[in-house]
Amino acid sequence: MPKYFSDTIIFNYNWDQVAQGFWKKYPNPNSKHVLTEDTYEREVRSGKLCSKRLLSKTNNIPKWAERFFHAKHVNIIEESIVDPANKILVTYTRNLGYTKVMSVTEKVIYQESDQHPGKTVALRSAWIDSQVRGFSRAICAFGYERFKKNCNKMVGGFNHVLANLYPLPNTIPNTFATVSAAAKLKDAAKNASELAKSKAVPIYASLHPN
Repeated sequence: MPKYFSDTIIFNYNWDQVAQGFWKKYPNPNSKHVLTEDTYEREVRSGKLCSKRLLSKTNNIPKWAERFFHAKHVNIIEESIVDPANKILVTYTRNLGYTKVMSVTEKVIYQESDQHPGKTVALRSAWIDSQVRGFSRAICAFGYERFKKNCNKMVGGFNHVLANLYPLPNTIPNTFATVSAAAKLKDAAKNASELAKSKAVPIYASLHPN
């Protein structure tokens, strides 16, 4: 039976800051498992910025799971829709490969918080499923716990990026973590993504002028 995960996170930044910071999430101190990031599709539809990115991440697994998983990394498809008029950012992610062993589908909605003016609420939902007969329950339980743990890391990493981009009043911005030697080796692979990001900012600005 699939496992369902959900949580709600409040970011102490307005929606415009979160929506723009979203494109600069990587690298951060908690994203060493993210190897590459490539934008392969981006267009404006009905005033909304629609993008698709391919992420490659390490796939560390416990010994017992090695009989099911053999890949050292996993590819993730991320689709996003930015609606500047209504101030809503929606992201969908899913893994590629080994989907019969374990599939993880995630949806996150970033929008202005009604209860906390000037802040952004992120509503996260995820579905973890496995089609391995006799082991699906154990695999789903493992996937659920790992996803929950990784969510805490993702939020911490995103907050670190936002704090450096938009320092809060009466605080000293954190010094951006030094990128490890392994991450530096991935710089060449990230150049294409950085170029796409630089193009995304003017597109976003044109849709939502100050």
